Amino acid sequence: MSLVVFESLKQIHCAQCRQGPLRRLVREAGVPRCLECADLGHLVYLPRGDAALTRRAREASSLCAVVVRFHKRRRRYERLGLLVEDAALAHAERACLADAEARARRRERDRLRRAAEDTRFTAAFTAEILRLFPGCPVDRAASIAAHASLRGSGRVGRTAAGRALDEPAVSVAVRAAVRHTDTEYDALLMAGVPRFAARARLAAQIDAILDGWRTATPSEAV
Repeated sequence: MSLVVFESLKQIHCAQCRQGPLRRLVREAGVPRCLECADLGHLVYLPRGDAALTRRAREASSLCAVVVRFHKRRRRYERLGLLVEDAALAHAERACLADAEARARRRERDRLRRAAEDTRFTAAFTAEILRLFPGCPVDRAASIAAHASLRGSGRVGRTAAGRALDEPAVSVAVRAAVRHTDTEYDALLMAGVPRFAARARLAAQIDAILDGWRTATPSEAV
């Protein structure tokens, strides 16, 4: 297991040598110590971002530390990078440079594969929207599906239920689209109306639109 080094913006000093304020520190027996006093001062920092470089540097370094920082809004520690031996980082950089072209080709193949998968899934999501809401305009259904299923968005289309095209998940995506596009919901939020109060106020209007889409044909839909 890797050691953990904390990055801090607070005015913290080393409990041993009194140096500070410390940008990075470790905690031993509940007290802060600088990297030099913790015998980590010879390591170099490698920020996160290049997975291949990080993996190879970690494997080549006999001593390694994970650098983390507390994210106040998310209320959790998040990884920033690694501290590794200088020689290990140099070795990893040479290895990555040697096969950079092959890794670039593999990334491009993966990108094309994911794009094809996303296109197929968005089409399937669109078809399911039109099955559940035959009165929804086709271009609107496609827009809703593309928004809900955007990779990396965390929206309902990327959940397990959404990927399985479960009816409740698809309905949630459609309802959310109607709420934001066809009602004054966003304006109410901007005016300071609490989210759940705004939803309750507009529920009947949204239900009326969805009921119309459930029974109408695309040519009849407004």
